[in-house]
Amino acid sequence: MRKSHPQETGKAQRLNRIISSAGVTSRRNADRLILSGRVTLNGKQVKVLGTAAVWGLDTILVDGREIPAPSERLYLVINKPFGYICSLKDPQGRPLITDLLTDISRRIYPVGRLDFDTLGLLLLTNDGEWAYRLTHPRYHVPRTYKVTVEGRITDQAITRLRKGFLLKDGPSGPSKAGLIMRSEKQSIIRMTIKQGKTRQVRRMIEAAGFRVVHLMRTSFGNIELGDLKVGKYRHLTMEEVTGSKKMVGMV
Repeated sequence: MRKSHPQETGKAQRLNRIISSAGVTSRRNADRLILSGRVTLNGKQVKVLGTAAVWGLDTILVDGREIPAPSERLYLVINKPFGYICSLKDPQGRPLITDLLTDISRRIYPVGRLDFDTLGLLLLTNDGEWAYRLTHPRYHVPRTYKVTVEGRITDQAITRLRKGFLLKDGPSGPSKAGLIMRSEKQSIIRMTIKQGKTRQVRRMIEAAGFRVVHLMRTSFGNIELGDLKVGKYRHLTMEEVTGSKKMVGMV
């Protein structure tokens, strides 16, 4: 019998939070499911946002299927290789990041995404609330990348990266950008951002007048990639989990 996380059972929580923590969908989409009548609580249809339940005691169904019971939480970090998809399925049949989790039997999912052609640190979990908060712009969780660009990047471009750009989907916000090395053929910089828009680093580099040729995420919040080999994963330490939860107000 699996252990229950002490904070997951025994107290009433909003249904959208329970559904998200169970790994079914995001809290925002859970609200949509509730409003459309696709959620039942103890056999009765629920259409009121803010309805509370006790996960593990009440019976909660989404589209007629009972949500997973509370279980011991998993928190992993993997060094994502090139060419893997950060989804649980892919219509094109491309390799999935979960294919690399050879000894993990429980359903877990990525915390945010890395592009097909981006490498490095990716977090995976079955803790929906943790994943939600880490990726929500409200919490300003920093992500750091090692970026290789074509050509000799200028000091002016680095200054512009620090100030940020107005992208098509809104302001990028400022970044911490620092030079690691540069030559006539290519340059390497380190960038830290706190928003996580789609392909944000690549678009900021393009807005500065350069092109990314290699992109690797090296940290997410307080969690570092370190010397973890490509394609390998490990469980987060208790200190890493607790530290990340403190960053987003969970402890």
